[in-house]
Amino acid sequence: MEHENLIYGINGPVVTIKGKTTLSMLEMVYVGKQKLIGEVIGIERDKTTIQVYEDTVGLSPNEPVYATGSQISVTLGPGILSNIFDGIERPLLALQEKTGAFIGKGINTGVLDEEKLWQVHLTVKAGDKLSGGAVYAETQETPAILHKIMLSPLLCGTVVRVMPDGAYKVNDTVAVLQTDDGKEVPLTLCQKWPIRIPRPVRQRLGVTKPLITGQRVLDTLFPIAKGGAAAIPGGFGTGKTMTQHQLAKWCDADIIIYVGCGERGNEMTQALTEFSELIDPRSGKPLTDRTVLIANTSNMPVAAREASIYTGITLAEYYRDMGYHTAIMADSTSRWAEALREISGRLEEMPADEGFPAYLPSRLSEFYERAGDMETLCGKEGSVSIIGAVSPQGSDFSEPVTQNTKRFTRCFWALDKALAYARHYPSINWNQSYSEYVGELEQWYHDNVGADFGKYREEIASILYEESGLMEIVKLIGADVLPDDQKLTIEIARVIRVGFLQQNAFHPEDTYVPLEKQMKMMHVILHLYHKCQQIVALQVPMSKLLSTGLFDKLVKMKYDVPNSKPELLDDYLTEIDSTLAAYLRK
Repeated sequence: MEHENLIYGINGPVVTIKGKTTLSMLEMVYVGKQKLIGEVIGIERDKTTIQVYEDTVGLSPNEPVYATGSQISVTLGPGILSNIFDGIERPLLALQEKTGAFIGKGINTGVLDEEKLWQVHLTVKAGDKLSGGAVYAETQETPAILHKIMLSPLLCGTVVRVMPDGAYKVNDTVAVLQTDDGKEVPLTLCQKWPIRIPRPVRQRLGVTKPLITGQRVLDTLFPIAKGGAAAIPGGFGTGKTMTQHQLAKWCDADIIIYVGCGERGNEMTQALTEFSELIDPRSGKPLTDRTVLIANTSNMPVAAREASIYTGITLAEYYRDMGYHTAIMADSTSRWAEALREISGRLEEMPADEGFPAYLPSRLSEFYERAGDMETLCGKEGSVSIIGAVSPQGSDFSEPVTQNTKRFTRCFWALDKALAYARHYPSINWNQSYSEYVGELEQWYHDNVGADFGKYREEIASILYEESGLMEIVKLIGADVLPDDQKLTIEIARVIRVGFLQQNAFHPEDTYVPLEKQMKMMHVILHLYHKCQQIVALQVPMSKLLSTGLFDKLVKMKYDVPNSKPELLDDYLTEIDSTLAAYLRK
Protein backbone atom coordinates (compact mmCIF):
# COMPACT_ATOMS: atom_id res chain seq x y z
CA MET A 1 0.00 0.00 0.00
CA GLU A 2 1.38 3.39 -1.00
CA HIS A 3 1.13 6.42 1.26
CA GLU A 4 2.23 9.44 -0.79
CA ASN A 5 -1.18 10.99 0.09
CA LEU A 6 -1.03 13.19 3.19
CA ILE A 7 -3.87 14.61 5.31
CA TYR A 8 -4.42 18.34 4.77
CA GLY A 9 -7.58 19.07 6.80
CA ILE A 10 -9.80 17.33 9.38
CA ASN A 11 -13.41 18.29 10.12
CA GLY A 12 -15.02 15.65 12.36
CA PRO A 13 -15.33 12.47 10.28
CA VAL A 14 -14.42 14.37 7.06
CA VAL A 15 -10.75 14.36 6.03
CA THR A 16 -9.30 16.18 3.01
CA ILE A 17 -6.13 15.63 0.97
CA LYS A 18 -4.70 18.56 -1.01
CA GLY A 19 -3.29 18.15 -4.49
CA LYS A 20 -3.67 15.46 -7.12
CA THR A 21 -4.06 11.83 -5.95
CA THR A 22 -4.44 8.41 -7.57
CA LEU A 23 -7.47 7.59 -5.42
CA SER A 24 -10.79 6.73 -7.09
CA MET A 25 -14.38 7.52 -6.12
CA LEU A 26 -15.81 5.29 -3.32
CA GLU A 27 -12.41 3.65 -2.81
CA MET A 28 -11.71 2.31 0.69
CA VAL A 29 -8.64 3.87 2.33
CA TYR A 30 -6.78 3.63 5.62
CA VAL A 31 -6.37 7.06 7.23
CA GLY A 32 -3.49 8.11 9.49
CA LYS A 33 -0.89 6.15 11.42
CA GLN A 34 -3.66 4.23 13.21
CA LYS A 35 -5.08 3.14 9.82
CA LEU A 36 -8.66 4.22 10.44
CA ILE A 37 -11.11 2.88 7.84
CA GLY A 38 -12.36 5.54 5.42
CA GLU A 39 -14.03 5.96 2.03
CA VAL A 40 -13.41 8.49 -0.77
CA ILE A 41 -16.62 10.52 -1.26
CA GLY A 42 -15.41 13.45 -3.37
CA ILE A 43 -12.63 14.10 -5.89
CA GLU A 44 -11.73 17.51 -7.31
CA ARG A 45 -8.73 18.59 -9.35
CA ASP A 46 -6.78 19.72 -6.30
CA LYS A 47 -8.69 18.14 -3.38
CA THR A 48 -9.89 14.68 -2.35
CA THR A 49 -12.52 14.24 0.39
CA ILE A 50 -12.74 11.15 2.60
CA GLN A 51 -15.31 10.18 5.24
CA VAL A 52 -13.83 8.19 8.11
CA TYR A 53 -15.83 5.40 9.74
CA GLU A 54 -13.99 5.67 13.07
CA ASP A 55 -13.37 8.36 15.67
CA THR A 56 -10.88 10.93 14.31
CA VAL A 57 -9.85 12.35 17.72
CA GLY A 58 -6.04 12.56 17.79
CA LEU A 59 -5.67 12.51 14.00
CA SER A 60 -3.40 15.29 12.73
CA PRO A 61 -2.39 16.86 9.37
CA ASN A 62 0.47 15.33 7.34
CA GLU A 63 -0.39 11.80 8.49
CA PRO A 64 -0.50 9.35 5.56
CA VAL A 65 -3.56 8.01 3.76
CA TYR A 66 -3.14 4.50 2.37
CA ALA A 67 -4.95 3.42 -0.82
CA THR A 68 -6.41 -0.09 -1.10
CA GLY A 69 -7.66 -0.12 -4.69
CA SER A 70 -11.03 -1.58 -3.69
CA GLN A 71 -14.40 -0.32 -2.46
CA ILE A 72 -15.83 -0.74 1.06
CA SER A 73 -16.81 -4.40 1.05
CA VAL A 74 -18.21 -7.04 3.37
CA THR A 75 -16.86 -10.54 3.80
CA LEU A 76 -19.51 -13.14 3.01
CA GLY A 77 -19.24 -16.72 4.23
CA PRO A 78 -20.23 -19.14 7.01
CA GLY A 79 -20.13 -17.59 10.48
CA ILE A 80 -22.24 -14.51 9.72
CA LEU A 81 -25.37 -15.88 11.41
CA SER A 82 -25.60 -15.59 15.22
CA ASN A 83 -22.98 -12.83 15.05
CA ILE A 84 -23.12 -9.18 16.10
CA PHE A 85 -21.38 -6.63 13.85
CA ASP A 86 -20.86 -2.89 13.85
CA GLY A 87 -21.78 -0.71 10.85
CA ILE A 88 -18.77 -1.78 8.76
CA GLU A 89 -19.03 -5.50 9.61
CA ARG A 90 -16.47 -5.69 12.38
CA PRO A 91 -17.47 -8.44 14.87
CA LEU A 92 -18.22 -6.70 18.16
CA LEU A 93 -17.63 -9.75 20.38
CA ALA A 94 -14.15 -10.25 18.91
CA LEU A 95 -13.43 -6.51 19.29
CA GLN A 96 -14.58 -6.63 22.91
CA GLU A 97 -11.99 -9.30 23.68
CA LYS A 98 -9.28 -7.04 22.22
CA THR A 99 -10.30 -3.59 23.46
CA GLY A 100 -12.99 -3.99 26.14
CA ALA A 101 -16.48 -2.45 26.19
CA PHE A 102 -15.55 0.48 23.91
CA ILE A 103 -14.16 -0.15 20.43
CA GLY A 104 -10.56 0.94 20.01
CA LYS A 105 -9.41 2.87 16.96
CA GLY A 106 -7.68 1.21 14.02
CA ILE A 107 -8.52 -2.26 15.32
CA ASN A 108 -9.05 -4.50 12.31
CA THR A 109 -9.90 -8.05 13.21
CA GLY A 110 -11.11 -10.82 10.91
CA VAL A 111 -14.80 -10.53 10.11
CA LEU A 112 -15.36 -14.28 10.32
CA ASP A 113 -13.74 -16.71 12.74
CA GLU A 114 -10.70 -17.77 10.70
CA GLU A 115 -9.80 -20.69 12.99
CA LYS A 116 -13.18 -22.41 13.14
CA LEU A 117 -13.51 -25.62 11.14
CA TRP A 118 -16.62 -26.15 9.01
CA GLN A 119 -17.78 -29.55 7.78
CA VAL A 120 -17.95 -28.93 4.04
CA HIS A 121 -19.64 -31.01 1.34
CA LEU A 122 -18.42 -30.22 -2.20
CA THR A 123 -21.24 -30.24 -4.78
CA VAL A 124 -19.05 -30.04 -7.91
CA LYS A 125 -16.43 -32.23 -9.55
CA ALA A 126 -13.45 -31.53 -11.80
CA GLY A 127 -14.53 -30.61 -15.31
CA ASP A 128 -17.78 -28.89 -14.25
CA LYS A 129 -18.44 -25.52 -15.86
CA LEU A 130 -19.57 -22.86 -13.37
CA SER A 131 -21.11 -19.46 -13.95
CA GLY A 132 -21.43 -16.61 -11.45
CA GLY A 133 -23.65 -17.47 -8.47
CA ALA A 134 -23.32 -21.26 -8.90
CA VAL A 135 -23.14 -23.30 -5.68
CA TYR A 136 -19.94 -25.34 -5.33
CA ALA A 137 -20.05 -26.33 -1.65
CA GLU A 138 -22.38 -26.55 1.35
CA THR A 139 -21.95 -26.45 5.12
CA GLN A 140 -24.41 -26.46 8.01
CA GLU A 141 -23.87 -22.93 9.35
CA THR A 142 -26.40 -23.28 12.17
CA PRO A 143 -28.89 -26.06 13.00
CA ALA A 144 -31.54 -24.00 11.15
CA ILE A 145 -29.63 -22.85 8.03
CA LEU A 146 -27.65 -24.73 5.36
CA HIS A 147 -25.04 -22.32 4.02
CA LYS A 148 -24.56 -22.60 0.25
CA ILE A 149 -21.13 -21.41 -0.83
CA MET A 150 -21.46 -19.68 -4.19
CA LEU A 151 -19.09 -18.56 -6.90
CA SER A 152 -18.68 -14.78 -7.02
CA PRO A 153 -21.09 -13.27 -9.60
CA LEU A 154 -18.02 -11.79 -11.31
CA LEU A 155 -16.40 -15.19 -12.05
CA CYS A 156 -17.05 -18.07 -14.44
CA GLY A 157 -14.97 -20.95 -15.72
CA THR A 158 -14.19 -24.65 -15.36
CA VAL A 159 -13.43 -26.50 -12.12
CA VAL A 160 -9.98 -28.10 -12.46
CA ARG A 161 -9.42 -29.38 -8.90
CA VAL A 162 -11.76 -30.31 -6.05
CA MET A 163 -10.79 -31.15 -2.48
CA PRO A 164 -12.46 -34.07 -0.68
CA ASP A 165 -15.35 -33.44 1.74
CA GLY A 166 -14.12 -32.62 5.23
CA ALA A 167 -13.35 -29.89 7.76
CA TYR A 168 -12.05 -26.58 6.38
CA LYS A 169 -11.44 -23.03 7.61
CA VAL A 170 -13.09 -20.10 5.79
CA ASN A 171 -9.88 -19.16 3.96
CA ASP A 172 -8.89 -22.72 2.96
CA THR A 173 -9.01 -23.59 -0.73
CA VAL A 174 -11.70 -26.21 -1.41
CA ALA A 175 -11.60 -26.07 -5.23
CA VAL A 176 -9.71 -24.40 -8.06
CA LEU A 177 -11.45 -22.67 -10.98
CA GLN A 178 -9.82 -22.02 -14.35
CA THR A 179 -11.33 -18.91 -15.91
CA ASP A 180 -11.92 -18.57 -19.65
CA ASP A 181 -8.63 -16.68 -20.08
CA GLY A 182 -6.67 -19.56 -18.49
CA LYS A 183 -6.12 -18.01 -15.05
CA GLU A 184 -6.49 -20.33 -12.05
CA VAL A 185 -8.53 -18.94 -9.13
CA PRO A 186 -8.59 -20.70 -5.73
CA LEU A 187 -12.11 -21.01 -4.32
CA THR A 188 -12.47 -20.67 -0.55
CA LEU A 189 -15.53 -20.65 1.73
CA CYS A 190 -15.87 -16.84 1.58
CA GLN A 191 -15.99 -13.94 -0.87
CA LYS A 192 -16.11 -10.15 -0.72
CA TRP A 193 -18.74 -7.81 -2.17
CA PRO A 194 -18.93 -3.97 -2.18
CA ILE A 195 -21.79 -2.77 0.01
CA ARG A 196 -23.04 0.01 -2.29
CA ILE A 197 -23.52 -2.23 -5.34
CA PRO A 198 -26.59 -4.52 -5.43
CA ARG A 199 -25.73 -8.19 -5.98
CA PRO A 200 -26.85 -9.25 -9.48
CA VAL A 201 -29.82 -11.57 -10.08
CA ARG A 202 -31.25 -13.36 -13.11
CA GLN A 203 -34.57 -11.53 -13.02
CA ARG A 204 -36.96 -9.70 -10.71
CA LEU A 205 -40.20 -11.58 -10.10
CA GLY A 206 -43.63 -10.14 -9.34
CA VAL A 207 -44.75 -9.96 -5.69
CA THR A 208 -47.45 -12.61 -5.27
CA LYS A 209 -46.90 -14.06 -1.77
CA PRO A 210 -47.40 -12.26 1.55
CA LEU A 211 -44.83 -12.07 4.30
CA ILE A 212 -46.98 -13.67 6.99
CA THR A 213 -46.42 -11.99 10.36
CA GLY A 214 -49.17 -13.44 12.58
CA GLN A 215 -50.13 -9.86 13.50
CA ARG A 216 -53.79 -9.45 12.57
CA VAL A 217 -53.74 -5.74 11.74
CA LEU A 218 -50.89 -6.37 9.28
CA ASP A 219 -51.86 -9.69 7.69
CA THR A 220 -55.49 -8.68 7.29
CA LEU A 221 -55.63 -4.95 6.63
CA PHE A 222 -52.11 -3.89 5.56
CA PRO A 223 -50.16 -6.92 4.27
CA ILE A 224 -46.60 -6.73 3.00
CA ALA A 225 -45.42 -9.01 0.21
CA LYS A 226 -42.30 -11.17 0.32
CA GLY A 227 -39.85 -8.91 -1.47
CA GLY A 228 -41.80 -5.81 -0.49
CA ALA A 229 -40.83 -2.68 1.41
CA ALA A 230 -42.69 -1.18 4.36
CA ALA A 231 -42.20 1.89 6.52
CA ILE A 232 -43.10 2.10 10.22
CA PRO A 233 -43.18 5.81 11.13
CA GLY A 234 -43.90 6.83 14.69
CA GLY A 235 -42.80 9.26 17.35
CA PHE A 236 -40.94 8.43 20.55
CA GLY A 237 -42.59 5.63 22.56
CA THR A 238 -45.10 4.53 19.92
CA GLY A 239 -43.73 1.00 19.60
CA LYS A 240 -41.55 0.94 16.45
CA THR A 241 -38.88 -1.27 17.97
CA MET A 242 -41.44 -3.52 19.67
CA THR A 243 -43.29 -4.03 16.37
CA GLN A 244 -40.04 -4.89 14.59
CA HIS A 245 -39.13 -7.37 17.35
CA GLN A 246 -42.51 -9.09 16.89
CA LEU A 247 -41.96 -9.24 13.14
CA ALA A 248 -38.41 -10.56 13.58
CA LYS A 249 -39.66 -13.38 15.79
CA TRP A 250 -42.84 -14.37 13.97
CA CYS A 251 -42.63 -13.46 10.28
CA ASP A 252 -42.09 -16.38 7.93
CA ALA A 253 -38.75 -15.14 6.56
CA ASP A 254 -35.86 -17.63 6.72
CA ILE A 255 -33.20 -15.07 7.73
CA ILE A 256 -33.58 -11.91 9.83
CA ILE A 257 -31.09 -9.02 9.57
CA TYR A 258 -31.68 -6.49 12.36
CA VAL A 259 -29.89 -3.14 11.89
CA GLY A 260 -29.87 -0.89 14.97
CA CYS A 261 -28.88 2.33 13.22
CA GLY A 262 -28.16 5.23 15.55
CA GLU A 263 -30.46 3.96 18.30
CA ARG A 264 -29.82 4.44 22.03
CA GLY A 265 -27.18 2.17 23.51
CA ASN A 266 -29.46 0.81 26.23
CA GLU A 267 -32.11 -0.01 23.61
CA MET A 268 -29.59 -1.97 21.54
CA THR A 269 -28.38 -3.75 24.69
CA GLN A 270 -31.96 -4.74 25.42
CA ALA A 271 -32.43 -5.94 21.83
CA LEU A 272 -29.24 -8.03 21.98
CA THR A 273 -30.28 -9.53 25.31
CA GLU A 274 -33.82 -10.29 24.18
CA PHE A 275 -32.78 -11.79 20.85
CA SER A 276 -30.35 -14.15 22.58
CA GLU A 277 -33.18 -15.40 24.82
CA LEU A 278 -35.88 -15.77 22.15
CA ILE A 279 -36.78 -19.26 21.00
CA ASP A 280 -37.48 -19.69 17.29
CA PRO A 281 -41.12 -20.87 17.05
CA ARG A 282 -40.29 -22.69 13.80
CA SER A 283 -37.50 -24.91 15.13
CA GLY A 284 -37.63 -24.67 18.93
CA LYS A 285 -33.96 -23.56 18.90
CA PRO A 286 -32.56 -20.06 19.66
CA LEU A 287 -33.76 -17.39 17.24
CA THR A 288 -30.14 -16.24 16.84
CA ASP A 289 -29.54 -19.35 14.68
CA ARG A 290 -31.07 -17.43 11.77
CA THR A 291 -30.46 -13.84 12.86
CA VAL A 292 -27.71 -11.29 12.22
CA LEU A 293 -27.51 -8.17 14.40
CA ILE A 294 -25.80 -4.98 13.24
CA ALA A 295 -25.41 -2.68 16.23
CA ASN A 296 -24.52 0.93 15.51
CA THR A 297 -25.50 2.99 18.51
CA SER A 298 -25.94 6.77 18.60
CA ASN A 299 -22.53 7.35 20.22
CA MET A 300 -20.63 5.40 17.55
CA PRO A 301 -18.97 7.31 14.67
CA VAL A 302 -21.65 8.95 12.55
CA ALA A 303 -20.23 7.87 9.18
CA ALA A 304 -20.41 4.19 10.17
CA ARG A 305 -24.11 4.74 10.82
CA GLU A 306 -24.48 5.75 7.19
CA ALA A 307 -22.72 2.55 6.06
CA SER A 308 -24.62 0.18 8.38
CA ILE A 309 -27.79 0.21 6.23
CA TYR A 310 -25.79 -0.89 3.15
CA THR A 311 -23.92 -3.53 5.14
CA GLY A 312 -27.23 -5.00 6.32
CA ILE A 313 -28.85 -5.07 2.87
CA THR A 314 -25.77 -6.70 1.32
CA LEU A 315 -25.84 -9.51 3.92
CA ALA A 316 -29.57 -9.95 3.18
CA GLU A 317 -28.88 -10.17 -0.57
CA TYR A 318 -26.17 -12.78 0.02
CA TYR A 319 -28.59 -15.14 1.78
CA ARG A 320 -31.26 -14.32 -0.80
CA ASP A 321 -28.86 -15.56 -3.48
CA MET A 322 -28.82 -18.96 -1.73
CA GLY A 323 -32.61 -19.17 -2.22
CA TYR A 324 -33.69 -17.95 1.21
CA HIS A 325 -36.38 -15.39 2.02
CA THR A 326 -34.71 -12.67 4.09
CA ALA A 327 -36.18 -9.73 6.01
CA ILE A 328 -34.14 -6.70 7.05
CA MET A 329 -35.35 -4.53 9.94
CA ALA A 330 -33.78 -1.06 9.79
CA ASP A 331 -34.24 0.83 13.07
CA SER A 332 -34.19 3.67 12.30
CA THR A 333 -33.70 5.24 8.87
CA SER A 334 -34.23 8.69 10.43
CA ARG A 335 -30.96 8.33 12.36
CA TRP A 336 -29.30 7.23 9.12
CA ALA A 337 -30.66 10.34 7.38
CA GLU A 338 -29.33 12.46 10.26
CA ALA A 339 -25.88 10.99 9.60
CA LEU A 340 -26.21 12.04 5.94
CA ARG A 341 -27.21 15.53 7.10
CA GLU A 342 -24.24 15.87 9.46
CA ILE A 343 -21.70 14.77 6.87
CA SER A 344 -23.36 16.95 4.21
CA GLY A 345 -23.11 19.93 6.57
CA ARG A 346 -19.39 19.35 7.14
CA LEU A 347 -18.92 19.17 3.36
CA GLU A 348 -20.65 22.58 3.13
CA GLU A 349 -23.19 21.29 0.61
CA MET A 350 -26.33 23.28 -0.13
CA PRO A 351 -29.05 22.02 2.27
CA ALA A 352 -32.59 21.16 1.18
CA ASP A 353 -35.69 20.60 3.38
CA GLU A 354 -34.93 20.87 7.12
CA GLY A 355 -31.20 20.80 6.42
CA PHE A 356 -31.19 17.35 4.83
CA PRO A 357 -29.05 17.05 1.68
CA ALA A 358 -30.75 17.35 -1.72
CA TYR A 359 -29.79 13.74 -2.50
CA LEU A 360 -31.77 12.28 0.44
CA PRO A 361 -34.54 10.91 -1.86
CA SER A 362 -32.04 9.19 -4.17
CA ARG A 363 -30.22 7.59 -1.22
CA LEU A 364 -33.51 6.34 0.22
CA SER A 365 -34.53 4.92 -3.16
CA GLU A 366 -31.13 3.19 -3.53
CA PHE A 367 -31.82 1.38 -0.27
CA TYR A 368 -35.50 0.48 -0.66
CA GLU A 369 -35.18 -0.53 -4.32
CA ARG A 370 -32.86 -3.36 -3.28
CA ALA A 371 -35.93 -5.15 -1.91
CA GLY A 372 -37.60 -7.66 -4.21
CA ASP A 373 -38.54 -11.24 -4.99
CA MET A 374 -35.85 -12.49 -7.35
CA GLU A 375 -34.79 -15.44 -9.45
CA THR A 376 -31.17 -15.80 -8.36
CA LEU A 377 -28.18 -16.56 -10.55
CA CYS A 378 -28.30 -20.21 -9.42
CA GLY A 379 -31.95 -20.52 -10.54
CA LYS A 380 -33.57 -20.41 -7.08
CA GLU A 381 -36.22 -18.01 -5.82
CA GLY A 382 -35.20 -15.73 -2.97
CA SER A 383 -36.42 -12.42 -1.60
CA VAL A 384 -35.37 -9.43 0.46
CA SER A 385 -38.15 -7.67 2.37
CA ILE A 386 -37.30 -4.30 3.95
CA ILE A 387 -39.11 -2.96 7.01
CA GLY A 388 -37.73 0.45 7.86
CA ALA A 389 -38.64 2.38 11.00
CA VAL A 390 -38.86 6.16 10.71
CA SER A 391 -38.65 8.45 13.76
CA PRO A 392 -40.21 11.80 12.78
CA GLN A 393 -39.63 14.46 15.42
CA GLY A 394 -42.84 15.25 17.26
CA SER A 395 -44.70 12.54 15.28
CA ASP A 396 -44.81 14.95 12.32
CA PHE A 397 -45.34 12.73 9.25
CA SER A 398 -44.89 15.73 6.93
CA GLU A 399 -41.12 15.89 7.59
CA PRO A 400 -38.76 14.98 4.71
CA VAL A 401 -37.63 11.46 5.74
CA THR A 402 -41.20 10.17 6.22
CA GLN A 403 -42.49 11.83 3.06
CA ASN A 404 -39.64 10.56 0.88
CA THR A 405 -39.87 7.08 2.40
CA LYS A 406 -43.56 6.97 1.39
CA ARG A 407 -42.45 7.52 -2.21
CA PHE A 408 -40.35 4.36 -2.26
CA THR A 409 -42.35 1.97 -0.08
CA ARG A 410 -45.75 0.53 -0.91
CA CYS A 411 -46.72 -0.28 2.65
CA PHE A 412 -47.15 2.39 5.33
CA TRP A 413 -47.81 1.35 8.94
CA ALA A 414 -48.43 4.65 10.74
CA LEU A 415 -47.97 4.36 14.49
CA ASP A 416 -50.25 6.48 16.66
CA LYS A 417 -49.15 8.07 19.93
CA ALA A 418 -52.73 8.09 21.26
CA LEU A 419 -53.12 4.35 20.63
CA ALA A 420 -49.74 3.61 22.23
CA TYR A 421 -50.58 5.63 25.35
CA ALA A 422 -53.93 3.80 25.53
CA ARG A 423 -51.93 0.53 25.50
CA HIS A 424 -53.44 -0.50 22.15
CA TYR A 425 -50.64 -2.49 20.51
CA PRO A 426 -49.64 -2.76 17.75
CA SER A 427 -50.41 0.95 17.78
CA ILE A 428 -50.96 1.07 14.00
CA ASN A 429 -53.53 3.69 13.03
CA TRP A 430 -55.95 1.98 10.62
CA ASN A 431 -57.07 5.31 9.13
CA GLN A 432 -53.59 6.62 8.25
CA SER A 433 -51.99 3.33 7.19
CA TYR A 434 -52.22 1.67 3.79
CA SER A 435 -50.81 -1.21 1.73
CA GLU A 436 -50.60 -1.19 -2.05
CA TYR A 437 -49.88 -4.93 -2.10
CA VAL A 438 -53.51 -5.89 -1.32
CA GLY A 439 -54.52 -6.30 -4.98
CA GLU A 440 -51.48 -8.40 -5.92
CA LEU A 441 -51.85 -10.68 -2.89
CA GLU A 442 -55.61 -11.17 -3.20
CA GLN A 443 -55.28 -14.29 -5.37
CA TRP A 444 -52.87 -15.90 -2.87
CA TYR A 445 -55.29 -15.27 0.01
CA HIS A 446 -58.17 -16.59 -2.13
CA ASP A 447 -56.30 -19.82 -2.96
CA ASN A 448 -54.57 -20.47 0.38
CA VAL A 449 -56.81 -19.01 3.11
CA GLY A 450 -60.35 -18.70 1.77
CA ALA A 451 -62.40 -17.27 -1.07
CA ASP A 452 -64.07 -14.74 1.25
CA PHE A 453 -60.90 -13.36 2.87
CA GLY A 454 -60.76 -10.29 0.61
CA LYS A 455 -64.48 -9.59 1.05
CA TYR A 456 -64.18 -9.77 4.85
CA ARG A 457 -61.14 -7.47 4.82
CA GLU A 458 -62.98 -4.83 2.77
CA GLU A 459 -66.02 -4.89 5.05
CA ILE A 460 -63.89 -4.65 8.22
CA ALA A 461 -62.01 -1.66 6.75
CA SER A 462 -65.30 -0.05 5.70
CA ILE A 463 -66.76 -0.36 9.23
CA LEU A 464 -63.63 1.19 10.78
CA TYR A 465 -63.73 4.07 8.29
CA GLU A 466 -67.43 4.68 8.99
CA GLU A 467 -66.76 4.63 12.74
CA SER A 468 -64.10 7.36 12.46
CA GLY A 469 -66.70 9.67 10.87
CA LEU A 470 -69.33 8.83 13.49
CA MET A 471 -66.92 9.49 16.35
CA GLU A 472 -66.52 13.08 15.14
CA ILE A 473 -70.28 13.49 15.59
CA VAL A 474 -70.21 11.76 18.99
CA LYS A 475 -67.55 14.22 20.20
CA LEU A 476 -69.87 17.11 19.34
CA ILE A 477 -73.31 15.92 20.45
CA GLY A 478 -72.82 12.60 22.27
CA ALA A 479 -73.73 9.01 21.33
CA ASP A 480 -77.29 9.01 22.71
CA VAL A 481 -78.77 10.95 19.80
CA LEU A 482 -77.46 8.56 17.15
CA PRO A 483 -79.94 6.16 15.51
CA ASP A 484 -79.56 2.48 16.46
CA ASP A 485 -78.00 1.43 13.14
CA GLN A 486 -75.15 3.91 13.74
CA LYS A 487 -74.83 2.80 17.37
CA LEU A 488 -74.45 -0.74 16.02
CA THR A 489 -71.61 0.39 13.72
CA ILE A 490 -69.80 1.96 16.70
CA GLU A 491 -70.23 -1.19 18.84
CA ILE A 492 -69.06 -3.56 16.08
CA ALA A 493 -66.11 -1.24 15.41
CA ARG A 494 -65.21 -1.53 19.12
CA VAL A 495 -65.25 -5.32 18.80
CA ILE A 496 -62.99 -5.07 15.75
CA ARG A 497 -60.60 -2.63 17.44
CA VAL A 498 -60.28 -4.36 20.81
CA GLY A 499 -61.08 -7.95 19.89
CA PHE A 500 -59.31 -8.16 16.54
CA LEU A 501 -56.79 -5.35 15.86
CA GLN A 502 -55.41 -5.12 19.41
CA GLN A 503 -52.98 -7.95 20.09
CA ASN A 504 -51.19 -9.06 23.25
CA ALA A 505 -47.55 -9.97 22.59
CA PHE A 506 -47.28 -11.66 26.01
CA HIS A 507 -50.30 -13.97 25.62
CA PRO A 508 -49.36 -17.42 24.22
CA GLU A 509 -52.49 -17.63 22.03
CA ASP A 510 -52.48 -14.00 20.92
CA THR A 511 -48.83 -13.15 20.21
CA TYR A 512 -49.06 -14.97 16.85
CA VAL A 513 -52.32 -15.85 15.07
CA PRO A 514 -52.45 -18.11 11.98
CA LEU A 515 -54.35 -16.84 8.94
CA GLU A 516 -57.07 -19.48 9.25
CA LYS A 517 -58.01 -18.22 12.72
CA GLN A 518 -57.79 -14.59 11.54
CA MET A 519 -60.32 -15.28 8.80
CA LYS A 520 -62.71 -17.15 11.11
CA MET A 521 -62.54 -14.30 13.64
CA MET A 522 -63.53 -11.83 10.92
CA HIS A 523 -66.35 -14.16 9.85
CA VAL A 524 -67.74 -14.35 13.41
CA ILE A 525 -67.62 -10.56 13.92
CA LEU A 526 -69.29 -9.84 10.59
CA HIS A 527 -71.90 -12.57 11.19
CA LEU A 528 -72.91 -10.81 14.43
CA TYR A 529 -72.98 -7.47 12.58
CA HIS A 530 -75.28 -8.73 9.81
CA LYS A 531 -77.66 -10.45 12.26
CA CYS A 532 -77.86 -7.32 14.39
CA GLN A 533 -78.51 -5.18 11.31
CA GLN A 534 -81.60 -7.29 10.58
CA ILE A 535 -82.81 -6.96 14.19
CA VAL A 536 -82.19 -3.19 14.37
CA ALA A 537 -84.22 -2.85 11.16
CA LEU A 538 -87.12 -4.42 13.11
CA GLN A 539 -86.98 -1.48 15.57
CA VAL A 540 -85.35 -3.51 18.39
CA PRO A 541 -83.31 -1.08 20.53
CA MET A 542 -79.54 -1.46 20.57
CA SER A 543 -79.52 -1.71 24.38
CA LYS A 544 -81.27 -5.09 24.18
CA LEU A 545 -78.67 -6.47 21.79
CA LEU A 546 -75.84 -5.29 24.06
CA SER A 547 -77.50 -7.00 27.04
CA THR A 548 -77.06 -10.43 25.33
CA GLY A 549 -73.31 -10.25 26.16
CA LEU A 550 -72.37 -11.37 22.62
CA PHE A 551 -70.33 -8.24 21.89
CA ASP A 552 -68.17 -8.68 25.01
CA LYS A 553 -67.78 -12.39 24.32
CA LEU A 554 -66.42 -11.70 20.83
CA VAL A 555 -63.88 -9.27 22.27
CA LYS A 556 -62.42 -12.13 24.33
CA MET A 557 -62.52 -14.88 21.67
CA LYS A 558 -58.90 -14.16 20.68
CA TYR A 559 -57.87 -15.53 24.11
CA ASP A 560 -60.57 -18.18 24.53
CA VAL A 561 -60.02 -20.05 21.23
CA PRO A 562 -56.62 -21.80 20.89
CA ASN A 563 -54.70 -21.26 17.64
CA SER A 564 -54.63 -25.03 17.17
CA LYS A 565 -58.46 -25.28 17.24
CA PRO A 566 -59.89 -22.51 15.03
CA GLU A 567 -62.90 -24.76 14.34
CA LEU A 568 -64.17 -23.82 17.84
CA LEU A 569 -65.08 -20.43 16.37
CA ASP A 570 -67.92 -22.18 14.54
CA ASP A 571 -69.59 -22.58 17.95
CA TYR A 572 -69.73 -18.77 18.19
CA LEU A 573 -71.77 -18.66 14.96
CA THR A 574 -74.24 -21.16 16.40
CA GLU A 575 -74.49 -19.22 19.67
CA ILE A 576 -75.10 -15.93 17.82
CA ASP A 577 -77.90 -17.52 15.77
CA SER A 578 -79.59 -19.15 18.78
CA THR A 579 -79.31 -16.05 21.02
CA LEU A 580 -80.66 -13.65 18.42
CA ALA A 581 -83.33 -15.97 16.96
CA ALA A 582 -85.97 -14.73 19.43
CA TYR A 583 -85.54 -11.12 18.25
CA LEU A 584 -85.81 -12.12 14.59
CA ARG A 585 -89.05 -14.06 15.22
CA LYS A 586 -90.64 -10.94 16.64
